Amino acid sequence: MNEKILIVEDEEKIARFVEMELLYEGYTVEKAFNGRLGLELALKGGYDIIVLDIMLPGINGMEILRRVRKTSDVPIIMLTARDTVIDKVTGLDCGADDYITKPFEIEELLARIRRILRKKPAGPAADRLFACGLTLDTDRHTASFGNVPIDLTKREFDLLRYLLENKGIVLSRETLLDKVWGYDFAGDTNAVDVYVRYLRSKIDDVFGIKLIHTIRGVGYVIKDE
Repeated sequence: MNEKILIVEDEEKIARFVEMELLYEGYTVEKAFNGRLGLELALKGGYDIIVLDIMLPGINGMEILRRVRKTSDVPIIMLTARDTVIDKVTGLDCGADDYITKPFEIEELLARIRRILRKKPAGPAADRLFACGLTLDTDRHTASFGNVPIDLTKREFDLLRYLLENKGIVLSRETLLDKVWGYDFAGDTNAVDVYVRYLRSKIDDVFGIKLIHTIRGVGYVIKDE
């Protein structure tokens, strides 16, 4: 195992405890105890996962998340004492991949890290995906139709990416929730329908194509027609 994890946490005892557990599991770990250093390291890149606190001195975790998401799709787990619904929704909408509240069990954090790493391709993945004139660049995290860029949120991008990676395969809402939102998502399958509508409004309605097909009673599929 050679995955590298960045911990951005101002409570040094927590950071060192998590670091020790991760090292024991075979991960490589770097730490930052304030927001400015955390942002600098995160933007430098090279990490497989970032564990990010929200309440940080210098720059808070939400701002770090927003800035990192402008240039990187690195998985980010928010680790914080702020457990209100609005905080969770804000974090996830800004691009967090997961959200754990303090106090937490280290076994749960390790399990969520393993889940995220399992979602990574086993080998070199194609950096571009295509269908119906649409191009998705997974390295640059961009989408375009012809030469026209398409502005997608992280969740929209992740959903479209998974559908494109399984082009021609009908995917159920439950499968999409598991693979795109994660097994512990607290919502229902209507979230998939909502985000499919978002994608259709930005792609199908704008460019006059039929990208995502609904298979009634089953789910969704992209057909390269």
